[in-house]
Amino acid sequence: MQNKNGGRCKYVFVCGLQRSGTSVLARNISRFENCTAFKNTGVLEDEGQYLQDVYPTDHQLGGAGRFGFHPRAHLTENSPLLTPYNITRLRDSWHAYWDSSKAIRLEKTPGNLIMTRFLQAVFTNSYFIVITRHPVAVSMASQKWSFTSLHNLFAHWLCCHEMFRKDRGYLKRVYELTYEDYIRDPERHHRNIAHFLGTDVGTATMEPVTAGYNERYLQLWTELVNDSPWKQYYRYIAVKYAPRFEEYGYSVTTGGHTGYDHVDCDVRPIRAAGWLYSRAADAGACLRRVHAENMELLTRPVRAIAPTSLKNPLKRILLNKQLQWAGRLLAPRYFAGIPKKTR
Repeated sequence: MQNKNGGRCKYVFVCGLQRSGTSVLARNISRFENCTAFKNTGVLEDEGQYLQDVYPTDHQLGGAGRFGFHPRAHLTENSPLLTPYNITRLRDSWHAYWDSSKAIRLEKTPGNLIMTRFLQAVFTNSYFIVITRHPVAVSMASQKWSFTSLHNLFAHWLCCHEMFRKDRGYLKRVYELTYEDYIRDPERHHRNIAHFLGTDVGTATMEPVTAGYNERYLQLWTELVNDSPWKQYYRYIAVKYAPRFEEYGYSVTTGGHTGYDHVDCDVRPIRAAGWLYSRAADAGACLRRVHAENMELLTRPVRAIAPTSLKNPLKRILLNKQLQWAGRLLAPRYFAGIPKKTR
């Protein structure tokens, strides 16, 4: 494929689980010279998954924190979906939204993380930018929408990153970074990514990034492990998943570079009751999910006709009430003051 000026197109796919920093990273890359991305498409986060019908969306496969477990989520060059007809349909779906005068064409969807080989087969001149974020921050941020128990969110993080690790050897062009390193030095990564793509950062103002959101989730994790009424559950999953997270450079039992306190876990009694803790957490998550789905059915007609001037204040009130309830229940000291904005 070529752009209208005759240059060969490059296809850039930003990959990473929900709440891993993919959105801000993709928006900043889209500001590079000769780069185009989806904008004002009318779909959630301008993600390409919602602009095509060749493969199922993350939402159709279970949503944030669950889609990676679905057998249809992991796509490779051997997928039965990879037919000439589907290849043409997927290309046409996305080319309709890219600026045809620019040669570097970017797409961002969380599910890209486990379908890199499929995308490389469709777009042969493809580049993958993979961002990884601390599993505690990703899981706790995703929990607000997925209504999934934390241990299952930990397992989902590992499931998706382990699939990518196996697929990594099949990819021709990959740039990997962590969210933590990106927020420490975004300019360096912008320069490196621009070089990787064969372009320049240019003079556009980049969207700022901050470490504050990560710190809040890690501090909350400390409170849950040390002060929550259910701290034995959190200590159990910390001990259970710690060795596997450490393979990716992340710790859930010691502060390390993240700055939270050491998690002191008495392993034997925790493991003895761990199964019961996990089943109780699953039951609670199921009840919250059913409640949320029922509320969605009840409120959808009202939201459809209510003016924005009324809906926005109500959203803020309900969000604060939910955070206060969760704070009193899970981590009283941390939620003594609710942050105005969370991610």
